[in-house]
Amino acid sequence: MTTPRVTLIGVRIQEGAGRLGCDMGPSAYRAAGLAETLSGLGLEIVDAGDLVPRPHVARAHPNGALRHLGAVAAWTEVLAEAAHAASGTGIPIFLGGDHSLSAGTLSGLGRRAAEEGRPLFVLWLDAHADFHTLDSSTSGNLHGVPLAYATGLAGFDGYLPALAAPVDPAHVCLMGTRSLDPAERIAVREAGVLVHDMRAIDESGVAAPLRAFLRRVAAAGGRLHVSLDVDFLDPGIAPAVGTTVPGGATFREAHLIMEMLHDSGLVGSLDLVELNPFLDERGRTAHLMVDLAASLMGRRVLDRPTQSY
Repeated sequence: MTTPRVTLIGVRIQEGAGRLGCDMGPSAYRAAGLAETLSGLGLEIVDAGDLVPRPHVARAHPNGALRHLGAVAAWTEVLAEAAHAASGTGIPIFLGGDHSLSAGTLSGLGRRAAEEGRPLFVLWLDAHADFHTLDSSTSGNLHGVPLAYATGLAGFDGYLPALAAPVDPAHVCLMGTRSLDPAERIAVREAGVLVHDMRAIDESGVAAPLRAFLRRVAAAGGRLHVSLDVDFLDPGIAPAVGTTVPGGATFREAHLIMEMLHDSGLVGSLDLVELNPFLDERGRTAHLMVDLAASLMGRRVLDRPTQSY
């Protein structure tokens, strides 16, 4: 039996966020023992270090609110290449970094899935939809655009790298959503993205909607990418994020999702994003995110060690 290979790829991008600190995320995951934890599950772990984008030039856009467009474009290009390469040899885990990194990971993974003749499905665990276009963004923070870009919405040509294979919006599932701007709400509905917001989770739990989505992925023979934002979690258990939204997923809901994803055997790649260690409490959030990654990769609830902070 071949030992599963997991490649850790650090992504020190913070240009897409509204405050500094996400560039320290990869170091925090390493300090919290991500590699050692996953290795303890019998996985082959390769730490590929941190990506470095090529030099970039500033890019002007009619929307004057946009910030760091040239830098995010450069990160998107190098991430797309890395995601495409690493997804051909095992399971890449991208250690962010703000959520604009998913513009690159989804671009590269979409290309990989197309080459395999398989559809790419995306489970987006996030308080936000990140479905703004460059024209609709009012904050100017580009961590709010990656899913719109990756699904081929208009307005990105000439500003972010061209997509080899856009993700079908019908193959995207938003879970835990609880903060959408009006423009995003319209765009998500028109695109046909599946949304399970916190109201739906409060009413019916996480298991039934996730199980239904996983059945769709399996039936289509799809490749599944999971993008986990710290703000998917309730800030009471995960304070280290600059975009806190009350009412997020609980500890048990989050672990159940990860355990179900592992049981499905469908996950081919993972983003861990928006961890800002500057806002953390003695590594509390970093350790929780490492625990969640371990659950996704096979650790059972009875095997979880007791931690003190």
